[in-house]
Amino acid sequence: METVVDRDVVVDGARIAYRNGGGDGRPVVLVHGTPSHSYIWREVIPPLESAGYRVLCFDLLGYGRSERPLDRDTSVAAQARILERMLDFWGLEQADIVGHDIGGATAMILAVHKPERLGKLLLVDTPSYDSWPSETWRKIIRDHLHDYHRMSLEEFREMMVRQLTMTVYAKERMSEEVLEAYLAPLAGEMGKASFFTHQVNHYDSRYTEEIMEDLKKLTVPVKILWGAEDEWQPVSYAKRLAGDIPGADLSIISEAGHFLMEDAPEKVATEIKDFLYKS
Repeated sequence: METVVDRDVVVDGARIAYRNGGGDGRPVVLVHGTPSHSYIWREVIPPLESAGYRVLCFDLLGYGRSERPLDRDTSVAAQARILERMLDFWGLEQADIVGHDIGGATAMILAVHKPERLGKLLLVDTPSYDSWPSETWRKIIRDHLHDYHRMSLEEFREMMVRQLTMTVYAKERMSEEVLEAYLAPLAGEMGKASFFTHQVNHYDSRYTEEIMEDLKKLTVPVKILWGAEDEWQPVSYAKRLAGDIPGADLSIISEAGHFLMEDAPEKVATEIKDFLYKS
């Protein structure tokens, strides 16, 4: 499986795959979303490290190379606790955090409940409020999840190919090689079961709706980065977040979709560096 994580640690009784690279500079933690793993940061990490940052990332519990225990909560609330434990493991009282998709929701929850652990927060195409899951997934989760668990591996792969193709504006960027890297953790019956158990089963907006009012009290510096052509998270939610979070700065990237790091990796790296550089 092609990935950027190369180490493991047991956190709260579960094995988490992670990466700790770069120099001794300012620590930046990258948190991926769904249906993804840390591979999504592969083109963002080198320019950040070249700029002197210590770059850390990990595969969320139930994702990528991390453990997939069937009896564990893998909601964004639970992932926020894992994120905090990873900061502890890395010896970081505070770090700048970049979160994409549910990784952004995870980081927002940590920012609300433990603001002292964040220096700055950058949110990339992040589910918020009632923006997720989509109406299609809501219906599947409510009425047909058991049927989807029983779909054939061929049907499952075809579904995931369609889903992943939707994540980019420039469809050619989801090339066969890139597509296979995203599909690798989802291969076989175990991968299919894990996708529905650890990911889809925990698509739940109650966690982001619970912190709606708290976002208005955040004092952590926040940057919001969004693909103008995001088919999953409309730009209207980016603007709502920017309006609710005090002092938040919003940048909308043209000709880019939900997987912004695939459509515009150089732009994402530059935006991160510019945001972190500001005093």
